[in-house]
Amino acid sequence: MRRTRMLAAIAAAGAVVAGPAAAAWADTSAQETINRLQQQGYTVNIDRLGTGPMSQCVVTSVRNPQTVTQWLPYVGPTLGHNSGTVLVPVVTSQTISVSLDCSGK
Repeated sequence: MRRTRMLAAIAAAGAVVAGPAAAAWADTSAQETINRLQQQGYTVNIDRLGTGPMSQCVVTSVRNPQTVTQWLPYVGPTLGHNSGTVLVPVVTSQTISVSLDCSGK
């Protein structure tokens, strides 16, 4: 039972780590795409082609989601009477790259 709870806690924490941003940028503006990624916790690195205003930019790709995790002690209900320290992965940072075409073609 103790092992099952520990694995459940690790799996739940892993689900948070495993969910990179979906490619839902096809029908949204460049700014909306960037905002959505930032709301998901990403630091967005932007590279752009052209000098047009953001309102004229088109997202050409969203790539390289990077998630950095750190193993920290589990804090919560005990996992049993003789439970030792249980470590779970915690997301410490997330970055993603967005390419924009702002050339107005």
